[in-house]
Amino acid sequence: MIFDQSKYLGPIINNLSDRFFRLNIAKKLMIGYLSLAVLIILISIFALSNLRRLNNINESILKTDVPVIDATDKMIDNLLAQELYMGRYAILKSSDMLVLFWQRSEEFNQIAEQILLLPGQDKFPIKELTSLHDQYNYIVMEGIEYIGKGTHIAEVHNSRIKKKQEELIAFIKKISSAAMHDQKIKATITANIGSNAFRITAALCILGLSLSVGSALIITRNISSSINQLKAATKQIAEGRFDYKHNTQNQDELGELSNAFDEMARRLKRLEEMYIDASPLTRLPGGIAIENILQKRLDSGIPLAFCLLDLDNFKAFNDRYGYAMGSEVIKATARIIEEVISNKGTEEDFIGHIGGDDFTVISSPDRFADICKAVIEAFDKAIPGFYDNEDRSRGYIIGKTRQGIVVNFPLMTISIAVVTNKERKLTNTAEVGEIAAELKDYAKSIPGSIYVIDKRRTGTSA
Repeated sequence: MIFDQSKYLGPIINNLSDRFFRLNIAKKLMIGYLSLAVLIILISIFALSNLRRLNNINESILKTDVPVIDATDKMIDNLLAQELYMGRYAILKSSDMLVLFWQRSEEFNQIAEQILLLPGQDKFPIKELTSLHDQYNYIVMEGIEYIGKGTHIAEVHNSRIKKKQEELIAFIKKISSAAMHDQKIKATITANIGSNAFRITAALCILGLSLSVGSALIITRNISSSINQLKAATKQIAEGRFDYKHNTQNQDELGELSNAFDEMARRLKRLEEMYIDASPLTRLPGGIAIENILQKRLDSGIPLAFCLLDLDNFKAFNDRYGYAMGSEVIKATARIIEEVISNKGTEEDFIGHIGGDDFTVISSPDRFADICKAVIEAFDKAIPGFYDNEDRSRGYIIGKTRQGIVVNFPLMTISIAVVTNKERKLTNTAEVGEIAAELKDYAKSIPGSIYVIDKRRTGTSA
Protein backbone atom coordinates (compact mmCIF):
# COMPACT_ATOMS: atom_id res chain seq x y z
CA MET A 1 0.00 0.00 0.00
CA ILE A 2 1.44 3.34 -1.08
CA PHE A 3 1.12 6.20 1.46
CA ASP A 4 0.05 9.43 -0.24
CA GLN A 5 1.67 12.21 1.79
CA SER A 6 0.03 15.02 -0.17
CA LYS A 7 -3.42 13.70 0.74
CA TYR A 8 -2.75 14.32 4.44
CA LEU A 9 -0.22 17.12 4.41
CA GLY A 10 -2.20 19.38 2.06
CA PRO A 11 -5.20 19.96 4.38
CA ILE A 12 -2.90 20.38 7.39
CA ILE A 13 -0.85 23.05 5.60
CA ASN A 14 -3.99 24.87 4.40
CA ASN A 15 -5.49 24.77 7.89
CA LEU A 16 -2.32 26.22 9.45
CA SER A 17 -2.18 28.90 6.74
CA ASP A 18 -5.81 29.96 7.40
CA ARG A 19 -5.18 30.15 11.14
CA PHE A 20 -2.05 32.21 10.60
CA PHE A 21 -3.82 34.85 8.49
CA ARG A 22 -6.65 35.15 11.06
CA LEU A 23 -4.19 36.07 13.77
CA ASN A 24 -3.66 39.66 14.86
CA ILE A 25 -0.61 41.59 13.79
CA ALA A 26 1.29 41.03 17.02
CA LYS A 27 0.86 37.24 16.85
CA LYS A 28 1.80 37.16 13.18
CA LEU A 29 4.97 39.09 13.92
CA MET A 30 5.64 36.91 16.92
CA ILE A 31 5.31 33.72 14.87
CA GLY A 32 7.17 35.19 11.91
CA TYR A 33 10.09 36.32 14.00
CA LEU A 34 10.05 33.56 16.59
CA SER A 35 12.57 31.51 14.70
CA LEU A 36 14.68 34.62 14.21
CA ALA A 37 14.50 35.36 17.93
CA VAL A 38 15.52 31.81 18.74
CA LEU A 39 18.46 32.11 16.37
CA ILE A 40 19.48 35.44 17.88
CA ILE A 41 19.34 33.91 21.34
CA LEU A 42 21.38 30.92 20.18
CA ILE A 43 23.90 33.20 18.50
CA SER A 44 24.12 35.35 21.62
CA ILE A 45 24.50 32.35 23.94
CA PHE A 46 27.06 30.75 21.64
CA ALA A 47 29.03 33.98 21.21
CA LEU A 48 28.90 34.87 24.89
CA SER A 49 29.91 31.38 25.99
CA ASN A 50 32.89 31.44 23.63
CA LEU A 51 33.79 34.94 24.72
CA ARG A 52 33.62 33.76 28.30
CA ARG A 53 35.88 30.79 27.51
CA LEU A 54 38.32 33.09 25.72
CA ASN A 55 38.19 35.55 28.60
CA ASN A 56 38.82 32.80 31.15
CA ILE A 57 41.77 31.46 29.15
CA ASN A 58 43.27 34.92 28.61
CA GLU A 59 42.67 35.77 32.25
CA SER A 60 44.47 32.55 33.23
CA ILE A 61 47.41 33.50 31.00
CA LEU A 62 47.57 37.05 32.34
CA LYS A 63 47.00 36.18 35.98
CA THR A 64 48.99 32.96 36.23
CA ASP A 65 51.35 32.06 33.39
CA VAL A 66 52.78 35.52 32.64
CA PRO A 67 53.30 36.41 36.33
CA VAL A 68 54.98 33.03 36.94
CA ILE A 69 57.36 33.54 34.00
CA ASP A 70 58.22 37.05 35.21
CA ALA A 71 58.61 35.79 38.76
CA THR A 72 61.05 32.99 37.74
CA ASP A 73 63.21 35.51 35.89
CA LYS A 74 63.31 37.66 39.02
CA MET A 75 64.15 34.61 41.15
CA ILE A 76 67.14 33.80 38.97
CA ASP A 77 68.26 37.43 39.15
CA ASN A 78 68.00 37.33 42.95
CA LEU A 79 69.88 34.04 43.11
CA LEU A 80 72.72 35.41 40.95
CA ALA A 81 72.73 38.56 43.07
CA GLN A 82 73.13 36.40 46.19
CA GLU A 83 76.13 34.71 44.56
CA LEU A 84 77.58 38.11 43.69
CA TYR A 85 77.25 39.48 47.22
CA MET A 86 78.71 36.32 48.69
CA GLY A 87 81.72 36.67 46.33
CA ARG A 88 82.22 40.25 47.41
CA TYR A 89 81.98 39.19 51.02
CA ALA A 90 84.77 36.67 50.38
CA ILE A 91 86.97 39.52 49.15
CA LEU A 92 85.93 42.43 51.36
CA LYS A 93 84.78 40.57 54.48
CA SER A 94 82.13 43.26 54.84
CA SER A 95 79.03 42.56 56.88
CA ASP A 96 77.12 44.85 54.49
CA MET A 97 77.50 42.20 51.80
CA LEU A 98 75.87 39.65 54.09
CA VAL A 99 72.99 42.05 54.70
CA LEU A 100 72.51 42.43 50.94
CA PHE A 101 72.76 38.66 50.53
CA TRP A 102 69.89 38.10 52.98
CA GLN A 103 67.87 40.91 51.48
CA ARG A 104 68.03 39.15 48.13
CA SER A 105 67.11 35.90 49.84
CA GLU A 106 64.08 37.56 51.40
CA GLU A 107 63.05 39.00 48.01
CA PHE A 108 63.32 35.49 46.57
CA ASN A 109 60.95 34.17 49.25
CA GLN A 110 58.54 37.06 48.74
CA ILE A 111 58.35 36.30 45.02
CA ALA A 112 57.61 32.66 45.86
CA GLU A 113 54.82 33.75 48.22
CA GLN A 114 53.35 35.95 45.48
CA ILE A 115 53.24 32.95 43.14
CA LEU A 116 51.38 30.97 45.80
CA LEU A 117 48.67 33.66 45.79
CA LEU A 118 48.07 33.33 42.04
CA PRO A 119 45.03 31.39 40.76
CA GLY A 120 45.99 27.97 39.41
CA GLN A 121 49.41 28.02 41.08
CA ASP A 122 48.95 24.49 42.42
CA LYS A 123 50.46 23.03 39.24
CA PHE A 124 53.82 24.64 40.03
CA PRO A 125 56.04 23.07 42.79
CA ILE A 126 56.69 26.34 44.61
CA LYS A 127 57.06 24.76 48.05
CA GLU A 128 59.77 22.45 46.73
CA LEU A 129 61.46 25.47 45.19
CA THR A 130 61.52 27.36 48.48
CA SER A 131 62.86 24.25 50.21
CA LEU A 132 65.72 24.07 47.70
CA HIS A 133 66.43 27.74 48.23
CA ASP A 134 66.57 27.24 51.99
CA GLN A 135 69.06 24.41 51.44
CA TYR A 136 71.12 26.69 49.25
CA ASN A 137 71.20 29.39 51.94
CA TYR A 138 72.14 26.77 54.55
CA ILE A 139 75.06 25.45 52.48
CA VAL A 140 76.31 28.99 51.85
CA MET A 141 76.18 29.88 55.54
CA GLU A 142 77.74 26.56 56.50
CA GLY A 143 80.85 27.26 54.45
CA ILE A 144 80.98 31.01 54.78
CA GLU A 145 84.14 31.00 56.89
CA TYR A 146 86.04 29.06 54.22
CA ILE A 147 84.98 31.11 51.21
CA GLY A 148 87.90 32.76 49.39
CA LYS A 149 90.67 30.97 51.39
CA GLY A 150 91.79 28.67 48.57
CA THR A 151 91.96 25.58 50.82
CA HIS A 152 90.68 22.13 50.04
CA ILE A 153 87.74 22.61 52.40
CA ALA A 154 86.90 25.88 50.66
CA GLU A 155 86.92 24.15 47.28
CA VAL A 156 84.60 21.45 48.60
CA HIS A 157 82.17 24.07 49.95
CA ASN A 158 82.37 26.10 46.74
CA SER A 159 81.58 22.95 44.77
CA ARG A 160 78.55 22.19 46.98
CA ILE A 161 77.30 25.76 46.66
CA LYS A 162 77.77 25.72 42.90
CA LYS A 163 75.98 22.41 42.54
CA LYS A 164 73.05 23.50 44.67
CA GLN A 165 72.81 26.79 42.78
CA GLU A 166 72.73 24.98 39.43
CA GLU A 167 70.11 22.60 40.77
CA LEU A 168 68.04 25.54 41.99
CA ILE A 169 68.34 27.45 38.69
CA ALA A 170 67.39 24.34 36.74
CA PHE A 171 64.35 23.87 38.97
CA ILE A 172 63.32 27.50 38.42
CA LYS A 173 63.73 27.14 34.65
CA LYS A 174 61.62 24.00 34.78
CA ILE A 175 58.81 25.99 36.39
CA SER A 176 59.24 28.76 33.81
CA SER A 177 59.14 26.21 30.97
CA ALA A 178 55.97 24.68 32.40
CA ALA A 179 54.34 28.11 32.49
CA MET A 180 55.45 28.85 28.92
CA HIS A 181 54.15 25.48 27.75
CA ASP A 182 50.84 26.10 29.47
CA GLN A 183 50.65 29.54 27.86
CA LYS A 184 51.31 28.05 24.41
CA ILE A 185 48.59 25.43 24.83
CA LYS A 186 46.10 28.08 25.94
CA ALA A 187 47.02 30.30 22.98
CA THR A 188 46.34 27.39 20.61
CA ILE A 189 42.98 26.72 22.26
CA THR A 190 42.12 30.41 22.00
CA ALA A 191 42.89 30.45 18.27
CA ASN A 192 40.73 27.37 17.66
CA ILE A 193 37.83 28.77 19.67
CA GLY A 194 37.95 32.06 17.77
CA SER A 195 38.05 30.35 14.37
CA ASN A 196 35.18 27.98 15.12
CA ALA A 197 33.10 30.71 16.71
CA PHE A 198 33.50 32.93 13.64
CA ARG A 199 32.37 30.22 11.22
CA ILE A 200 29.36 29.11 13.25
CA THR A 201 28.27 32.67 14.08
CA ALA A 202 28.51 33.68 10.41
CA ALA A 203 26.35 30.71 9.40
CA LEU A 204 23.73 31.48 12.04
CA CYS A 205 23.66 35.14 11.03
CA ILE A 206 23.05 34.27 7.38
CA LEU A 207 20.26 31.92 8.37
CA GLY A 208 18.72 34.56 10.64
CA LEU A 209 18.86 37.19 7.89
CA SER A 210 17.11 34.82 5.49
CA LEU A 211 14.35 34.13 8.02
CA SER A 212 13.82 37.83 8.73
CA VAL A 213 13.46 38.66 5.02
CA GLY A 214 11.07 35.73 4.57
CA SER A 215 8.97 36.81 7.55
CA ALA A 216 8.73 40.36 6.23
CA LEU A 217 7.47 39.04 2.87
CA ILE A 218 4.89 36.71 4.50
CA ILE A 219 3.21 39.35 6.73
CA THR A 220 0.95 41.20 4.22
CA ARG A 221 -2.27 42.22 5.92
CA ASN A 222 -4.18 45.29 4.77
CA ILE A 223 -4.51 47.79 7.64
CA SER A 224 -5.18 51.06 5.74
CA SER A 225 -8.79 51.40 6.95
CA SER A 226 -7.86 51.28 10.62
CA ILE A 227 -4.94 53.62 10.08
CA ASN A 228 -7.21 56.18 8.38
CA GLN A 229 -9.68 56.00 11.27
CA LEU A 230 -6.91 56.51 13.79
CA LYS A 231 -5.57 59.39 11.70
CA ALA A 232 -8.99 61.04 11.79
CA ALA A 233 -9.23 60.47 15.55
CA THR A 234 -5.82 62.04 16.04
CA LYS A 235 -6.90 65.13 14.13
CA GLN A 236 -10.10 65.45 16.19
CA ILE A 237 -8.22 65.11 19.49
CA ALA A 238 -5.58 67.61 18.34
CA GLU A 239 -8.39 70.12 17.72
CA GLY A 240 -9.66 69.63 21.28
CA ARG A 241 -12.70 67.43 20.55
CA PHE A 242 -11.91 64.89 23.25
CA ASP A 243 -15.40 63.32 23.10
CA TYR A 244 -14.90 62.15 19.52
CA LYS A 245 -15.60 58.41 19.13
CA HIS A 246 -14.24 56.31 16.28
CA ASN A 247 -15.42 52.85 15.31
CA THR A 248 -12.48 50.53 14.88
CA GLN A 249 -13.61 46.94 15.03
CA ASN A 250 -10.17 45.37 14.70
CA GLN A 251 -9.13 42.90 17.37
CA ASP A 252 -5.43 43.28 16.62
CA GLU A 253 -2.91 45.87 17.83
CA LEU A 254 -4.73 48.59 15.90
CA GLY A 255 -7.84 47.82 17.92
CA GLU A 256 -5.81 48.14 21.10
CA LEU A 257 -4.38 51.40 19.80
CA SER A 258 -7.92 52.62 19.16
CA ASN A 259 -8.89 51.86 22.76
CA ALA A 260 -5.73 53.64 23.91
CA PHE A 261 -6.81 56.70 21.91
CA ASP A 262 -10.14 56.73 23.74
CA GLU A 263 -8.38 56.47 27.10
CA MET A 264 -5.93 59.20 26.09
CA ALA A 265 -8.79 61.49 25.06
CA ARG A 266 -10.52 60.90 28.39
CA ARG A 267 -7.36 61.67 30.33
CA LEU A 268 -6.61 64.75 28.22
CA LYS A 269 -10.09 66.04 28.92
CA ARG A 270 -9.55 65.52 32.63
CA LEU A 271 -6.11 67.14 32.52
CA GLU A 272 -7.52 70.13 30.65
CA GLU A 273 -10.09 70.58 33.39
CA MET A 274 -7.51 70.13 36.14
CA TYR A 275 -4.71 72.30 34.80
CA ILE A 276 -6.64 75.15 33.25
CA ASP A 277 -5.46 77.36 36.11
CA ALA A 278 -2.44 75.39 37.31
CA SER A 279 -0.01 77.07 39.68
CA PRO A 280 3.10 78.25 37.79
CA LEU A 281 5.23 77.47 40.85
CA THR A 282 4.15 73.89 41.63
CA ARG A 283 2.31 72.97 38.38
CA LEU A 284 -0.54 71.71 40.54
CA PRO A 285 -4.20 72.41 39.66
CA GLY A 286 -5.52 75.70 41.02
CA GLY A 287 -8.78 76.99 42.47
CA ILE A 288 -11.07 76.40 39.48
CA ALA A 289 -9.93 72.82 39.02
CA ILE A 290 -10.22 72.17 42.75
CA GLU A 291 -13.80 73.41 42.82
CA ASN A 292 -14.75 71.40 39.72
CA ILE A 293 -13.26 68.16 41.03
CA LEU A 294 -14.72 68.65 44.51
CA GLN A 295 -18.19 69.44 43.14
CA LYS A 296 -18.13 66.34 40.90
CA ARG A 297 -17.16 64.17 43.87
CA LEU A 298 -19.94 65.70 45.96
CA ASP A 299 -22.50 65.22 43.19
CA SER A 300 -21.52 61.58 42.78
CA GLY A 301 -22.26 60.88 46.44
CA ILE A 302 -19.06 58.88 46.81
CA PRO A 303 -17.51 59.19 50.31
CA LEU A 304 -14.65 61.70 50.22
CA ALA A 305 -12.19 63.42 52.49
CA PHE A 306 -11.28 67.02 51.68
CA CYS A 307 -7.95 67.97 53.27
CA LEU A 308 -6.90 71.61 53.52
CA LEU A 309 -3.17 72.00 54.25
CA ASP A 310 -1.62 75.24 55.47
CA LEU A 311 1.93 76.10 56.60
CA ASP A 312 2.31 77.69 60.04
CA ASN A 313 4.76 80.61 60.46
CA PHE A 314 5.42 80.72 56.72
CA LYS A 315 5.19 84.54 56.53
CA ALA A 316 7.84 84.92 59.23
CA PHE A 317 10.11 82.55 57.30
CA ASN A 318 9.48 84.48 54.07
CA ASP A 319 10.32 87.79 55.78
CA ARG A 320 13.49 86.31 57.28
CA TYR A 321 14.89 84.39 54.30
CA GLY A 322 13.31 86.07 51.32
CA TYR A 323 10.85 85.29 48.54
CA ALA A 324 13.14 82.83 46.73
CA MET A 325 13.58 80.61 49.78
CA GLY A 326 9.85 80.83 50.46
CA SER A 327 9.20 79.56 46.93
CA GLU A 328 11.56 76.65 47.55
CA VAL A 329 9.57 75.72 50.67
CA ILE A 330 6.34 75.82 48.66
CA LYS A 331 7.81 73.59 45.96
CA ALA A 332 9.25 71.21 48.54
CA THR A 333 5.85 70.95 50.24
CA ALA A 334 4.24 70.15 46.90
CA ARG A 335 6.80 67.41 46.27
CA ILE A 336 6.21 65.94 49.73
CA ILE A 337 2.45 65.79 49.15
CA GLU A 338 2.92 64.24 45.70
CA GLU A 339 5.30 61.59 47.03
CA VAL A 340 2.95 60.72 49.89
CA ILE A 341 -0.02 60.38 47.51
CA SER A 342 2.13 58.23 45.23
CA ASN A 343 2.96 55.90 48.13
CA LYS A 344 -0.18 56.03 50.25
CA GLY A 345 -2.91 57.07 47.82
CA THR A 346 -4.39 55.97 44.50
CA GLU A 347 -4.87 57.44 41.03
CA GLU A 348 -8.26 58.75 42.16
CA ASP A 349 -6.70 61.02 44.80
CA PHE A 350 -6.39 64.66 43.78
CA ILE A 351 -3.80 67.28 44.74
CA GLY A 352 -4.39 71.00 44.32
CA HIS A 353 -2.57 74.23 45.10
CA ILE A 354 -4.96 76.96 46.13
CA GLY A 355 -2.14 79.50 46.23
CA GLY A 356 0.60 80.69 48.55
CA ASP A 357 1.13 78.09 51.27
CA ASP A 358 -2.33 76.51 50.99
CA PHE A 359 -2.78 73.07 49.40
CA THR A 360 -5.65 70.63 49.09
CA VAL A 361 -5.89 66.85 48.85
CA ILE A 362 -9.13 65.08 47.95
CA SER A 363 -9.02 61.44 48.98
CA SER A 364 -11.31 58.91 50.66
CA PRO A 365 -12.26 58.51 54.34
CA ASP A 366 -10.26 55.28 54.66
CA ARG A 367 -7.01 56.77 53.34
CA PHE A 368 -6.78 60.35 54.57
CA ALA A 369 -5.38 59.47 58.03
CA ASP A 370 -2.37 57.65 56.61
CA ILE A 371 -1.86 60.44 54.09
CA CYS A 372 -1.99 63.19 56.74
CA LYS A 373 0.39 61.34 59.06
CA ALA A 374 2.87 60.71 56.25
CA VAL A 375 2.75 64.35 55.09
CA ILE A 376 3.35 65.60 58.64
CA GLU A 377 6.22 63.19 59.20
CA ALA A 378 7.93 64.06 55.91
CA PHE A 379 7.34 67.81 56.33
CA ASP A 380 8.71 67.94 59.90
CA LYS A 381 11.75 65.97 58.77
CA ALA A 382 12.51 68.18 55.77
CA ILE A 383 11.66 71.69 56.94
CA PRO A 384 14.57 72.26 59.40
CA GLY A 385 16.95 72.01 56.46
CA PHE A 386 15.65 75.33 55.12
CA TYR A 387 16.82 77.24 58.21
CA ASP A 388 20.38 78.27 58.98
CA ASN A 389 22.29 76.60 61.80
CA GLU A 390 21.62 79.36 64.29
CA ASP A 391 17.84 79.43 63.82
CA ARG A 392 17.64 75.64 63.60
CA SER A 393 19.55 75.06 66.86
CA ARG A 394 17.56 77.81 68.59
CA GLY A 395 14.26 76.35 67.39
CA TYR A 396 12.75 79.66 66.30
CA ILE A 397 13.43 82.85 64.35
CA ILE A 398 13.14 86.36 65.63
CA GLY A 399 10.76 88.51 63.60
CA LYS A 400 8.19 91.24 63.80
CA THR A 401 4.43 91.16 63.55
CA ARG A 402 2.50 93.51 61.27
CA GLN A 403 2.27 95.81 64.30
CA GLY A 404 6.07 95.89 64.58
CA ILE A 405 6.23 93.79 67.74
CA VAL A 406 9.30 91.54 68.04
CA VAL A 407 8.15 87.94 68.35
CA ASN A 408 9.82 84.54 68.39
CA PHE A 409 8.36 82.47 65.56
CA PRO A 410 8.84 78.68 65.87
CA LEU A 411 10.07 76.63 62.93
CA MET A 412 7.40 76.04 60.33
CA THR A 413 4.85 73.30 60.92
CA ILE A 414 1.88 72.14 58.88
CA SER A 415 -1.79 72.19 59.88
CA ILE A 416 -4.30 69.99 58.07
CA ALA A 417 -8.09 70.33 58.26
CA VAL A 418 -10.09 67.30 57.12
CA VAL A 419 -13.75 67.44 56.08
CA THR A 420 -15.61 64.26 55.11
CA ASN A 421 -19.11 63.45 53.96
CA LYS A 422 -19.06 60.10 55.70
CA GLU A 423 -21.23 61.19 58.65
CA ARG A 424 -22.90 64.27 57.21
CA LYS A 425 -24.32 65.33 53.87
CA LEU A 426 -22.32 67.93 51.97
CA THR A 427 -23.75 69.44 48.81
CA ASN A 428 -21.52 72.26 47.58
CA THR A 429 -17.92 73.43 47.62
CA ALA A 430 -18.70 76.60 49.57
CA GLU A 431 -19.99 74.57 52.49
CA VAL A 432 -16.91 72.35 52.45
CA GLY A 433 -14.65 75.40 52.22
CA GLU A 434 -16.26 77.09 55.24
CA ILE A 435 -15.96 73.98 57.40
CA ALA A 436 -12.33 73.43 56.31
CA ALA A 437 -11.42 77.06 57.03
CA GLU A 438 -12.97 76.82 60.50
CA LEU A 439 -11.06 73.61 61.23
CA LYS A 440 -7.85 75.08 59.85
CA ASP A 441 -8.04 78.05 62.24
CA TYR A 442 -8.50 75.61 65.09
CA ALA A 443 -5.58 73.44 63.96
CA LYS A 444 -3.29 76.47 63.64
CA SER A 445 -4.05 77.40 67.23
CA ILE A 446 -2.42 74.15 68.36
CA PRO A 447 1.41 74.16 68.41
CA GLY A 448 3.20 71.76 66.08
CA SER A 449 2.13 69.87 62.99
CA ILE A 450 -1.33 68.36 63.36
CA TYR A 451 -4.37 67.24 61.43
CA VAL A 452 -7.91 67.72 62.76
CA ILE A 453 -11.10 66.08 61.52
CA ASP A 454 -14.65 67.36 61.34
CA LYS A 455 -16.59 64.64 63.18
CA ARG A 456 -19.94 66.41 63.24
CA ARG A 457 -22.96 64.57 61.90
CA THR A 458 -25.82 66.03 59.93
CA GLY A 459 -27.95 68.19 62.20
CA THR A 460 -25.37 68.62 64.98
CA SER A 461 -23.72 71.86 66.03
CA ALA A 462 -19.99 72.62 66.35
